[in-house]
Amino acid sequence: MSYLEEIQVKNLDHLGIVAGLIDEIGIVKIINNKLGIDVREKISAGTVVKSILINGLGFVSRPLYLFSQFFQDKAIEKLLGERIKLDYLNDDKIGRVMDELYKYGLNDIFIEVVLEVIKKFKIDLKYSHLDSTSFHLDGEYKREEDKEKQEEEKIIKERPIFIKKGYSRDHRPDLKQCVLDLITSQDGDIPLFVRVGDGNESDKAVFGKVLVEFKKQIKFDSIMVCDSALYGQENLQLIQHLKWITRVPMTIKKAKELVQNIEVEEVKDEDKEKRSDLNLESYTWKEEIVTYGGIKQTWLIVLSEKRQKSDLEKLEKQLSQEEKKSQKFLKEIQSEEFEHPQAARYKLKAINKKLRLLEIKEVELIENYSKKKEKIYKMISLIIKKDEEISRKTKEAGKFILATNLVEENKLEASEILITYKNQQSTERGFRFLKDPLFFTDSFFVEKPERIETMLFLMSLCLLIYNLGQRELRNCLKRVKKGINNQVGKVTLRPTLRWIFQCFQGIHYVILNGVKQIVNLTEERRFILSLLPASCQRYYL
Repeated sequence: MSYLEEIQVKNLDHLGIVAGLIDEIGIVKIINNKLGIDVREKISAGTVVKSILINGLGFVSRPLYLFSQFFQDKAIEKLLGERIKLDYLNDDKIGRVMDELYKYGLNDIFIEVVLEVIKKFKIDLKYSHLDSTSFHLDGEYKREEDKEKQEEEKIIKERPIFIKKGYSRDHRPDLKQCVLDLITSQDGDIPLFVRVGDGNESDKAVFGKVLVEFKKQIKFDSIMVCDSALYGQENLQLIQHLKWITRVPMTIKKAKELVQNIEVEEVKDEDKEKRSDLNLESYTWKEEIVTYGGIKQTWLIVLSEKRQKSDLEKLEKQLSQEEKKSQKFLKEIQSEEFEHPQAARYKLKAINKKLRLLEIKEVELIENYSKKKEKIYKMISLIIKKDEEISRKTKEAGKFILATNLVEENKLEASEILITYKNQQSTERGFRFLKDPLFFTDSFFVEKPERIETMLFLMSLCLLIYNLGQRELRNCLKRVKKGINNQVGKVTLRPTLRWIFQCFQGIHYVILNGVKQIVNLTEERRFILSLLPASCQRYYL
């Protein structure tokens, strides 16, 4: 019995990889340098942040109020330091550190971490991608009624966010929310810039300002890629000194005309193989030089065969649905008795507002008398197709326009513009990660807007660590030209880091009679560790 009491078994699993990546970046040192170290404190702010990030990437869906429970069965002294005890990680300490982070400036800390990552891991910054998403929140927030009292402020605010209802990407318009703007690198989807905004904030109103602020904070020559929310005369003037690629909204008259009238170029035989190698075989395009908002730019009118097929199928379905709906309306209006001709025509006008591709047309108004000998009118009408509208939608099917201010000597190949815009999903992948139910939480439980901003800052750091680890692993596999088995047993050079985390389940930190050792470290796990930074290996080898 006394022998058994001398055995301690703690879980290490994949958390050594997370801790190693945090060490490799130098997050603890950066935060301690910013916030300072109080010799009276048992645990530094940097180590508290490290523990939060490990918790966040534990993928066990434990929010911060269950924080201490997360570490109960973990090798805390291995992950955080020999002298760190579980009771040091209490709610009060975590709350104080979160408040200190906010007070110092979340943006300043994040930028310094990003600059360290760019320098150390040689992140390619030729292209950067901007997008936004919303996070819904429950509860009451003290500042939410103060919005009207505020004057217009800088894009990087000195005040907490306002929790408001707005356009919800989560399809929860009933709940209050905040907005997260995210800029990522095309190389590895590394978060380069994060900003938390008010719940009712409009992308069109802030995207230009976000890009300008980003370029002030991180000075490098990157081509900014964004969706159509960026494209407006005011934003284009604001970012005229930056390089950009964006999508042109079809609400612009010139865009409508081009999509309707221009014919995309046929692919020459010598280009077919090249496009196939670039996975662009289903795309054709034509370039036009356009001046809009006082900015000379290249517009790339693109036709996607797959999208064209999908759009035409949707158009056919919409037409079929409207035919059923219009038959019902036709029967309704022809059976109704009206007191005045104007009443019949008003009803017809209201019905036609509900139709897009069809129209119910008046043929004749027949004057008659009711059973009560009162004069009435009945409408004879028929259904006709809006041929012009159907033709317009048919011509538009599968087409979209990309714009860039890179013209003349800075001109990009059309294929590069298209490929780069398709990589806009790098930010969307980041949003999917942040909203995963296994990550922190899918909606927020903290009550102060300041804490929500800090929470999103910490979640963005988790995304940075995760994507950086995944990038390093994939680059190493590519260099050694050797893959690993994925979830279905197929060899891949592009595993997800989440799968690697799963592969490391069941690794334990054991202390037997004072001797410390790692158990269950198989050859496959050793090989994976050899592909990761040295700081990760130190937690296992």
